[in-house]
Amino acid sequence: MEVKEVKEVKPVHQDMIKEYWPLYYRKTIILTVGMEFLLTAVVVGALMMVGMPTEGLGFWIIIVAVLVGSVSVNIILINQVTLPLKNLTSALTNVSGEQSDVVPPNPNARRYEKSGFKPLLQYLYENASGTHTDTNDSGETEVKLLSQAFDQTHAGIIVLDSTGAIQYANKHAPISLGPDNTKHLDLLFEDEDALENWLASVRDTQVHAEKTWLRVPNKVVGEEDRRIFDVAATFEKGSKAEIVLVLFDQSGVYQPEDDALDFISFAAHELRGPITVIRGYLDVLDIETEGVLQPDQRELIKRLIVSANRLSSYINNILNASRYDRRHLKLHLVEDNVADIYDTINDDMILRAESQNRLLSVEIPRDLPTIAADRSSLSEVIGNLIDNAIKYSNEGGLVHVTAAVDGNSVKVFVEDHGIGIPSSVISNLFHKFYRSHRSRETVAGTGIGLYICKAIVESHGGTIGVTSADGQGSTFSFTVPIYATVKDKLLAGDSINSTAGIISTGGSWIKNHSMYKG
Repeated sequence: MEVKEVKEVKPVHQDMIKEYWPLYYRKTIILTVGMEFLLTAVVVGALMMVGMPTEGLGFWIIIVAVLVGSVSVNIILINQVTLPLKNLTSALTNVSGEQSDVVPPNPNARRYEKSGFKPLLQYLYENASGTHTDTNDSGETEVKLLSQAFDQTHAGIIVLDSTGAIQYANKHAPISLGPDNTKHLDLLFEDEDALENWLASVRDTQVHAEKTWLRVPNKVVGEEDRRIFDVAATFEKGSKAEIVLVLFDQSGVYQPEDDALDFISFAAHELRGPITVIRGYLDVLDIETEGVLQPDQRELIKRLIVSANRLSSYINNILNASRYDRRHLKLHLVEDNVADIYDTINDDMILRAESQNRLLSVEIPRDLPTIAADRSSLSEVIGNLIDNAIKYSNEGGLVHVTAAVDGNSVKVFVEDHGIGIPSSVISNLFHKFYRSHRSRETVAGTGIGLYICKAIVESHGGTIGVTSADGQGSTFSFTVPIYATVKDKLLAGDSINSTAGIISTGGSWIKNHSMYKG
């Protein structure tokens, strides 16, 4: 049998798009500089032919200066004239999927709007991605194989287009159908508009973006078939699959903790009555024994009061976290003053600071605008933040509490100069049960204080955040709307859901349950 020689077919080079611009730019520069030298040589030759003296040094200095200046001007012009081609090449490299260190041009940049270049980039991003469709049998087989593979994994995979419509969802994705058979993403983000707000911001400012949310359930605590996911989102401007969500089912990790909290909240509810009685008797004992006991005995009474109050705070946090998870956190917002709210916990905060040898400085102006607040809940937030600042401060350290007007809100700051927070930890601080390895070893706590602070503040229509430097201290802050700015919305609400008017709601394609009820 004759054996024919089979020639090796070399694969087509795949990186031609990103390599085009450097090659084109080099050729342009070389050609321009070469032409300048050639023209200069022609001019010098012509001058010599007409008899102009060229022996002097001054003549050649002028020629070199003209040559250098001309080359420099031409290079500047080349950079300006070819900039659109450079940007188009970068954009094409991006939509083709080639690996490149060059950041693709953002069509929303102001300079592109002024130059009229924006529509070109916009069209390229919106139409270039996904235009090559394989319709042969091999392509259909690949699609079926991918669909089968996605259904085999326990992760949820969801693809959305630029309008937010769900184009694909595997069988493990938490999807529900509306009355009109529209698919909805069945997830309960801590911030009801978390995903929508993020997508709105990246569509206006970025070409590619990624974001991760931890511990996102599809149902409230206690409902059947509840699942808890870590959600990873990828955004690619102009792609037909503009948004890809991958949901990692972490129910096995998170659900036992939620079940434990459910049990603990039942126990906490039973403990709340006795703790309240103990606190009452301790307060009476403190008053009745004033001037009778020795200083060390008085100090013992104070420490007992601080411990009872802290235990009461832990119980309140547990009960509120349980209510929040079940969407039963009830708030009733009325006109109030930040300084007056703090006064309700002032004595307790002073005792806590003194018992741990910390200095507490509170400077909340009395003339700040009134806010829309649920006094008991907001005092719990301030107390939690001050308690954390005390716990994480150094011996003799100062905790400073201030407040100021911030736009349409009043902003409260709790600053300490303690151990600080590593940057790798900050993004997880407000998640339920999260405690860094260092804090678990050195400071007692439940890991739900900041979680419930976030829930209460956002139920007020405010925001909470932190800035910190490791080893230098931290500043926690939160905002609450000024009463005058939300008065009409509150008065227009009803007694069943008095905070609904000042809390933003989700869009049609994310079926979030009402996050806060009150």
